[in-house]
Amino acid sequence: MKLELFKTFWGFSSGPREAAPLVRAAGFDGIEAQVPREPHTCEAFARAIEDEKLAFVAEVTTAGGYVPVRTASPADHLRDLEESIVRGKALHPRFFTVIAGCDAWPLATQVDFFCRAVELSARHDVVCSFETHRSRSLFNPWLTLEIVRAVPELKLTCDFSHWVVVCERLLDSEWEVLEAIAPHAHHLHARVGYPQGPQVPHPAAPEYAECFASHRRAWELLWSAQREKGYSVTTMTPEFGPDGYLHTLPFTNAPVADLWEINAWMGAQERRHFDAFLRRASDAANEITECASAAAEVTE
Repeated sequence: MKLELFKTFWGFSSGPREAAPLVRAAGFDGIEAQVPREPHTCEAFARAIEDEKLAFVAEVTTAGGYVPVRTASPADHLRDLEESIVRGKALHPRFFTVIAGCDAWPLATQVDFFCRAVELSARHDVVCSFETHRSRSLFNPWLTLEIVRAVPELKLTCDFSHWVVVCERLLDSEWEVLEAIAPHAHHLHARVGYPQGPQVPHPAAPEYAECFASHRRAWELLWSAQREKGYSVTTMTPEFGPDGYLHTLPFTNAPVADLWEINAWMGAQERRHFDAFLRRASDAANEITECASAAAEVTE
């Protein structure tokens, strides 16, 4: 299995052509961005990612921006999703990562919505991976577990920084839930949250070392599940962003860190982390094989 890294367009004001040198310099493989709404913009976007040979993950939000319109119905969300898929297919994305639904819906409504969303993606022959995002349907671990049990085909974009702030604690205490949802993990968002917020000021800061380590333990759990399912590629988007996530200094609103520097740093760290994970997994597999061979010899 290999790791592919994607540059987020969240907080990036230019287009794919401008992003391409940054992607290549950081050793990333492509970009993750919203599907453009206007046809001519979509066509230009498609030409740019093809010319620059950028892999593309299409991001979709339904019935609003990152926070849904509270009065939108499940049908409104499904209509937005289908319209985005129809537009986005022209961009030939690896898959769609979808921020969908509403946290206030009852469980029965959530389950029905995701059943219909999975049917919709199958009808259009695309892969949709649904993000664990605050204000949305998959906003906490326990509800997500109930939903994936009811909709076993559901694929997840796992951004556990949202769950850390919703739960107001690191997720090591919820390990059994993480293990249960791990087989549904399709895509990872590498942002580090802390118990009072979805984004630490900088993941390299020693005061947030335990938060970073906790997220990494969870990411390894997801990688292990993907290996068991036969994934040849796992995808990750370092996703530190703006919009109140990035800490700023009082009175000046000056950012405490540079977002692209953080995301590039995170990508380099996780590339090394993933390589180390694969080495440990390979060593463990070899050890099991050797033990099995030794046991067989003793039996003979």
